[in-house]
Parts: sequence; structure tokens; C-alpha cells
Amino acid sequence: MTYRIGSGAGFSGDRVDAAGPVVSAIAAHGQGGAIIFETIGERTLALGQLARQQNDEAGYEPLLADIVEPILRPCLDHGIVVVGNFGCANPHAAARLIADVARRQGLRRPRIAVVEGDEIGDAIDTDRHEVWEGDRHLPRPHGQLLSANAYLGAEAIAAAIREGAEIVVTGRVADPALALGPLVAHFGWDWDDLDRIAAGTLVGHLLECGSQVTGGYFADPGFKDVPSPETIGFPIAEVEPDGSFVVTKPEGTGGLVDLRTVKEQILYEIHDPAAYLTPDVTLDITGVEIEDVGPDRVAVRGARGHTRPDSLKATVGFSGDWFGEAEISFAGPNALARAKLAIETLSKRLELRGLDVRHRLDIIGATSAFDSDEGALRSSLPALELEDVRVRLAVRDDERRRVEQSLQEMTALYCCGPAAGGGVRSRIVPRIETRSYLVPRDVVRPGFRMATV
Repeated sequence: MTYRIGSGAGFSGDRVDAAGPVVSAIAAHGQGGAIIFETIGERTLALGQLARQQNDEAGYEPLLADIVEPILRPCLDHGIVVVGNFGCANPHAAARLIADVARRQGLRRPRIAVVEGDEIGDAIDTDRHEVWEGDRHLPRPHGQLLSANAYLGAEAIAAAIREGAEIVVTGRVADPALALGPLVAHFGWDWDDLDRIAAGTLVGHLLECGSQVTGGYFADPGFKDVPSPETIGFPIAEVEPDGSFVVTKPEGTGGLVDLRTVKEQILYEIHDPAAYLTPDVTLDITGVEIEDVGPDRVAVRGARGHTRPDSLKATVGFSGDWFGEAEISFAGPNALARAKLAIETLSKRLELRGLDVRHRLDIIGATSAFDSDEGALRSSLPALELEDVRVRLAVRDDERRRVEQSLQEMTALYCCGPAAGGGVRSRIVPRIETRSYLVPRDVVRPGFRMATV
């Protein structure tokens, strides 16, 4: 029997009303299903750990209540399992919040499972463990270790659902595991059936970024047009027992599902198409076939699986330095020349005050995204008829005071700088550095516990 699993979020800060149409579409078939929420990034997790240090009941997804309130009742009524890594650094607190939402809505107490074991701060040895290849070019962080979380697989999620969990709250798990867990629990796939485990992993890979497979992060007007992005529909995978599936979206929503969107998401963050490493399987997509089988319906088949890697990836967060940025606008005739003068003035002021902080200066609207910290493109920028630009100063340093002093020079441009500058905005935040390591599996002890709230 076809099993429908949808996505309600692809990152922390995603649209909080996106899950509603997905849940309605799954419920309309009357066969149950699942919806996943992917809201953790490397820095998101480190920030969650900081929040938890300041408040024992903080550290989970800040928008969690907004996410679950609209869909909790229909999910419980229609047997739609909710799986989310919205627990972030504090999954048990997230479970308590969800239980509280159910009480406030007059619902029965849902069966909530919390996946544990991703926090390995007491077990990791950054001097001994291998740095993940993508971070080997980076210098070793010097700050205090804030967090260490391993990417767990889907086994604990599947086990929790088999034990009757209606909601599964996780911290750091591999993104595709959010979908693989419900699929294994529903179909009873064997973990040694590597091709089916690979197929379920591919389902999760296509769903994990939410609307990226339904037209989000895709539109390029005139080249890749996306209808009604303001109501973009989030994806649903209709999965068969053999692991083949169709990617679609709720009827009546914006966005689109076609060969292009599916191809882009299949290749998203894939380092080696023959060996995409996950905790559950090594996914091989080189033989994957996709077929347009109807409006907003693309069939996917052919995933192959190989033995899972011996180690797990773990993301470690370290306290870093201070980061500050400030901006000012120049508009009207000769705006670009006035912006250049503002940059020249700021550079000389930092030098005069002995503020040898690492910094960069950009002219947003003329050159910023592709320039170097030294401003190589800016220096060769031709005379352009630009009448609306914004100067940005970005600063980092170990001492907050020096960052504050640097940004103050932007504020001083109100009266000391070129004509008609305005709209100064500035902020200072502590930086968190992350590095990823490869840790032996025996360092990690994944499992789950049914919440008693």
C-alpha cells in the first residue's frame, strides 16, 4: 500500500503555515502517513546549546509552537506521524511544549518519543578524532567547546514509531533519517536490505529541504518560472513497498514539481553520486531514473545502497570572536561616488584610531557578493549611474570593545561623512565556529524514551 510522507519545514525559520496543506492532502487519502520537519543547521544547533545554557527550558526550535499548533489535531485524528529535529539542543523541553499545546487545544495526550544519544560532548576527543574532509583546510578553533552532536541514523526513530509514538522529537539526526524512520517502521524493511534503505534515504534527501524540490530556491524569471511562490506547496512523497516513489505537492498550492526541480534537489549537497555517506547506508544515485508522470508528479526509482560507513559525522561548536556590521545608505545623483568616499573615510578612520581589526567594506548595489575583503572589484568599478546604494562595514575581533569602536565610525558619518547619508543600522553578535569530525560508532549510543509529560 502506498505510504505518503510530506515535509513541513526545510530549515529553522521556514514558513510556519506550509505544513497545513501537506497534512490535509495526506489526510484526504485516509491511510495515515507522516510529516517531517527539518529545522537544524550546524550553527542552529550551537546557538541552541547557548540558549539552553542560559535557560533550561530553551534550546529547541524557536518557532515550534507556531509549527505544531495548526497541524497537531489533524495529525492525531488521521494517524499522521510527526517527526522533527525541532528538538535541536533540548528535545525533552520541545516534547513538553508539544504536550502543552495539546492540552491547550483540548486534545488527548499524544504519545511523544524523544530520540537521545546525539550529544557526545563528554565523549569526543577533538585531538584524537579525524577532522571531516570538508573542514580540513580550516584552522583549529581556539575557543571553548560549546557543543558536540553526532548525526544519528533512523533506527531510533523507526523503533519509537513501532512502539506507538505519534510524535518523534529528535536533536541532531541525519536529515534523510527523518523520512527513512517512518518508512522502515511502516513497511518493515530490513536494515540489511540496502537498496530499500537507500530508496528511503533518497526520499528523505528530496524532502529534507522542504520547498526546494517544489520550486523554492529555483525561480529565475524568464528562465525558470515558478507559479505563485507566495503559496508554494511543500512536497509529498508517495512511496511504494519496493522503494519507488512519486514526488508531488498538494493540489491548489503554488510552486511546481518537474524533472528540473527533482534533478536539482537530488544533486543538492551530493559529494560523490556513487557514495553519498549517511549513518544508515551509503547511497548510490548513479542509476536513479526519474520520469514525469503527470502535472506536478515525478516518479523516482533506481536508488542503490552499499554498506554504511564505519564512522559518524559529528558537528562541534566552539566559542569564537565578536562580529559586527553597520550600514549606511546614499541615494540620488552621484550616489556611487559618495559611497566610495564614505569607504575611503572609514578606512582612514580605522587606521587613525589604530583599529587593526579584520574588516571588509562593500557597496551593496554595486559590488559586494563577488568582491574580496580587500575590495579588488570595488577599486576597479567604473563610473555607473547608480542612485541607490548602501555601504556596509563588517568587522571581527577577539575584543568586543574594538568592534564597537569600529562600528561607531559608521555612525559618525551622519555628520562627518559625504552628503545625504542616512539609515545607519548596526549590530554586534558573538561568533560560533563549527568543525565537523568523524567519530567511531561506539562513541555514540542512540536510543529513544517515551515522554511522560
